[in-house]
Amino acid sequence: MMTAHLSLNPNVARMRPSATLAITARAAELRRKGIPVIGLSAGEPDFDTPEPICNAAIAAIKEGFTHYTANAGILELREGICRALEADHGVSYTPDQILCSSGAKQSVALAVMALCRPGDEVIVPAPYWVSYPEMVTLAGGTTRVLPTTVEANYRFTAEALDAAITPKTRLLVLCSPSNPTGAVYEPQELDEIAAVLRKHDHVFVLSDEIYQHIVYDTPFTSFASLPGLKERTILVNGFSKGYAMTGWRLGFMAAELPITKAAAKIQGQTTSAPCSITQRAGVAALAMDRSIVQEMVDAFRERRDFLHAKLSTVAGLTCPLPEGAFYLFPDVSRFLGTRIGDRSIETSSDLCLYLMEEHHVALVPGDAFGAPNGMRISYAASTDDLRVAADRIANGLAAIADA
Repeated sequence: MMTAHLSLNPNVARMRPSATLAITARAAELRRKGIPVIGLSAGEPDFDTPEPICNAAIAAIKEGFTHYTANAGILELREGICRALEADHGVSYTPDQILCSSGAKQSVALAVMALCRPGDEVIVPAPYWVSYPEMVTLAGGTTRVLPTTVEANYRFTAEALDAAITPKTRLLVLCSPSNPTGAVYEPQELDEIAAVLRKHDHVFVLSDEIYQHIVYDTPFTSFASLPGLKERTILVNGFSKGYAMTGWRLGFMAAELPITKAAAKIQGQTTSAPCSITQRAGVAALAMDRSIVQEMVDAFRERRDFLHAKLSTVAGLTCPLPEGAFYLFPDVSRFLGTRIGDRSIETSSDLCLYLMEEHHVALVPGDAFGAPNGMRISYAASTDDLRVAADRIANGLAAIADA
């Protein structure tokens, strides 16, 4: 029986649970009751993991490669990551600067915990991935939100960043392509951001590049490739999104050796190395023909174009065209502060609950992403599901407008 005197670490007590996981759980609950909810809330590709990756994992099992590995990951994988970073971005790392972890999410958390000290500020542009501020809270830091606007396609300017930096600023979190908006910073914008950071040499950059491979027309630029910024950049990436390996749990960070060693110390006392079989699969992913990845990206582009065109016809909905990832993030402020029947729709959470319970499509409210006027729609779903879901969303919003 739990004692009444139990108290938690205050940093943990201040953390909020993941909204995306909560929405996914609620949708599953409704499906168990026979309600045909279409889920557009999860952030994972709907494709199967490519065959070369699966074959490598099966071979690893048959060879008995099922024991602990080095904490940082097997050398073969870290060398492969170094080659990929050099080939893709022109940035040079050594294997000891690479730390492989159980997903890019863990890599982000390790970087924040290794760098962030009590009282430090971490600049997080909004809309942001739901876990960034909570990781900062767990580390004992303070999140300083940098708002963006739908008119600017959810990208902050160098001037806004310069104004947000204080002597307490320790870290800027940069996610491009962005979860949840799909925004991709253009090379010139990144150059301007880099120019600001060169004036503030006490600020590090956590560059979350997990959606690197899923870009459409704007080219991807790794922040570590910008002159003079590699030494202050913690590059985080992984295999979940580009290689359809979400359940395999494999990510990595690349950084200056003192940072990687500090993060490895934390990992060594918590989870230790990622799964040995998954690491072998990661080696195969890096070596396989990139045309397999491109086929998935081409499919995402078709889905993006369809869903964006459909939702752009909804009166009162403002939806930028994303340049990467697999999310739309429309502005839904026109539909807030309204009523439909007995329902009061004051927040994006209210709106998403209405769309799930009345129109049977699961989306994630912008409240969770620090953007209360938006909602995240994942188009990592079949075209048939997207067609039905688009009609349901349009009908649900039209019903509010007509109420």
